Order: sequence, then C-alpha cells, then structure tokens
Amino acid sequence: MEYTTQMDAARKGIVTKEMKKVAEKEQFDVKELMALVAEGRVAIPANKNHCCLDPNGIGSMLRTKINVNLGTSRDCRDLDMELDKVNNAVKMGAESIMDLSSWGDTQKFRRKLTAECPAIIGTVPIYDAVVYYHKALKDITTEEWLKIVEMHAQDGVDFMTIHVGINRRTADRFKENKRLMNIVSRGGSIIFAWMEMTGKENPFYEHYDRILDICRKYDVTISLGDACRPGCIDDATDISQIEELVTLGELTRRAWEKDVQVIVEGPGHMPLNQIEANMKIQQTICKGAPFYVLGPLVTDIAPGYDHITAAIGGAVAASCGASFLCYVTPAEHLRLPDLNDVKEGIIASKIAAHAADIAKGIRGAADWDRRMSEARKKLDWEKTFELSIDPEKARTYRAAAKPEKEDTCSMCGNFCAVKNMNRILDGEIVSIFDE
Repeated sequence: MEYTTQMDAARKGIVTKEMKKVAEKEQFDVKELMALVAEGRVAIPANKNHCCLDPNGIGSMLRTKINVNLGTSRDCRDLDMELDKVNNAVKMGAESIMDLSSWGDTQKFRRKLTAECPAIIGTVPIYDAVVYYHKALKDITTEEWLKIVEMHAQDGVDFMTIHVGINRRTADRFKENKRLMNIVSRGGSIIFAWMEMTGKENPFYEHYDRILDICRKYDVTISLGDACRPGCIDDATDISQIEELVTLGELTRRAWEKDVQVIVEGPGHMPLNQIEANMKIQQTICKGAPFYVLGPLVTDIAPGYDHITAAIGGAVAASCGASFLCYVTPAEHLRLPDLNDVKEGIIASKIAAHAADIAKGIRGAADWDRRMSEARKKLDWEKTFELSIDPEKARTYRAAAKPEKEDTCSMCGNFCAVKNMNRILDGEIVSIFDE
C-alpha cells in the first residue's frame, strides 16, 4: 500500500476509494475534499480491517453526522438486544455506532460489529480494559492499558476515544478548583482514579507516541476524550475544561505530525449562551479539527427528556462549527436505553443535525425541506410521509384521527389554509361552510 492513513494519502495526493465515496455523498469535488483531509479539518474514520465500512466524512463543512452509543452493562447483558439496536440505528441513518460495552465477551461483540456493520465503529478502550483484565483497577499496568488499544485497532475499530488530555498536572489543578459535579466522564473518572491510586502518570499521555503509532498502523482516527467535560450547567467552561482543551490542541498537532486523523470531544452540559464561544475556542485551539459533542445539554432539570435538551444544544453547536453529534436518549442519566429510547434519541439528534446544516448552508441540505414543502402545498399526504424524518410516526398520527375529507387533516378541515389558497389562486370559489 502506498499510504498508511487517509490523511497520509491526502497529503501525498492519492485519492482513496473512501475519499471518492465521501465526496460523492457530500457533493464535493474529490480534490477539494482531499485538501481538507490533508489539513485535518475533515476526518474519514476507516480502519483497514473494517472491510464492510460505508465511509463517511466528519467535518464542519460537511453534513453533520450523528453517533449512537450502545453496548452491554452489568445490569443489561442482552447482546441480541444490543444488535437489534445497532441494526435499527443503521436503518434510521446513524453514521456511527459506538460500542460502550462494559460486561461480557466484549471482543466477540466488537468483532461482530466490524465484520457486519457498515457504520463507523467507535470504542473506548479504557472501559474494556477493566472488563478484559477482570482485576482491581489499581492493579492494571501501564502496558496492559496500551495493549487494549492495539487489540481494538486490530479488531477493526474506526475510531477510539482515548482520555489522554487529563494528566497529573491537570488532575492536580482539578482538585484545586472544586466542581459541583466533579468528573462525570466514565473514562475520565477511571483514569483519574487510577492515577490517584498508583501515583503514576496517565499511561495514554505518557506513551502518546505509541498510541499514535498504533493508530497510524491501522488507520484508526483518535478521538481525544474530554475527561473534564462539564456534567452540569454550574461547571460549564471552567478552568478544568479549558485547560484540558488546551492540552488536546497540543495533542492534535502531534497526531497530525504522524498523519493520524483526529476528532476532538467536547461538552457536556452548557447553557445556550456559552455554546457558540466554546465552539469557536475549540476551532482556534485545535486548528479546525472536527469537534464531537455530547449534546451539549442546555439544562439539568429534564430527566426523561434529555434527548430534547441535547437536541437544542446540538443544533446550536453544529450551526457554530461542531461536526459530530453524540445522540442522547430519554433514558440519559436514568438507565440503559431500550429500542424505543434509541429511536427517540436518533430522531432528535438527526433533527438537530439537519437544522444546523440548513443554517450553515451545507450543500443540498435545504433540498429535502423544499421537497417536503412542495408535497404539503399539493396536499400530497403519501409524499409527505415518504419525506418525513420518521414516516412511521407521521402515518400513525394521521391515521389516529382521520378527517372527514381526505385532502385535509382533523386540525383544520375545511378551514385548511393550504387547500383554500390553492383553490382561490386557481380561480375557484371558496365556501367553507357549504362543503
């Protein structure tokens, strides 16, 4: 092979099959896309061992992509259920699946995903290390942490969240600047606890060059984890978050020097009026690297509705430069999501992503809305259903309250403005009560 990673290929002027596919999807000239990949402003996660991948590009000038978190836990161990969630998520248009399994035969599930699933596959090796070695956290060695990263790369994972930005220095700063919610990142809390118990440096930070060599070998995109993302509105944009982001900016540069693609992870819980500034700060510090955000959740008071709080924040974040939205389900903060939770989370995230794409003027984004408007103007209900982001729900709602006349709905009936305007402009008589 003449190149190691998509970034390496782009810098050498080599157009890969993945670049061709992404350019076609995004209505981009492939040379234009290649330049963005070479700069690091677009990432195409594509592990060499993920042979069934349908590639997608992630970058603020492309369509906003969404990621769906799935996986088993100690309390919910049904692998078949998780696979159903994966298949449904792909059918619903999720570009990425992140396996966050923390129980059972995690490698078997991970390998099944990379063997059969066309979506981008992501993982968090820190979680898996605890499961795989099955021993006390403080007894996991530096070498064992690193071996898990290589195992995931070999298994075909396209991107990995590595909590490399929190080191001994940032951990000490965190303890000096108290938070209301402390660290809410699972991976961040695990590596923080490990450093505290062992007195050692974060192995991923200390041996970052080894991590990059692994990523370069398999073309794994490194997703720089935000261990210090805010877990409540009160902690948003604090010293710990910003200090870690500065470190992630330095680590982004080092990755690019080795032709390793980078995604940078971001907040978290954050009030609406801070989102735009956070997006701009990240773009500046990380030199335009794709930004991957969880939400942001714009209020803390909505358990059971956090897919909505996240969609509000996600739409704002993506319109201001974020390029990858991690979905949030109604089960967030409460339990492992079921099949319906996954659907609700995906729909909310897709709406946020699409709304942002319209705002940013992404090529072709508003065409979908125009086709919907044309169908509505014609009162073409079947076409309206086909163009809906959730056709099943749209059909169900209309069927639940059928109107007296098929060309209207039960809300307006003969008062339907669309119907009456069509008629009057066609020179017909409008007589609402006589019909």
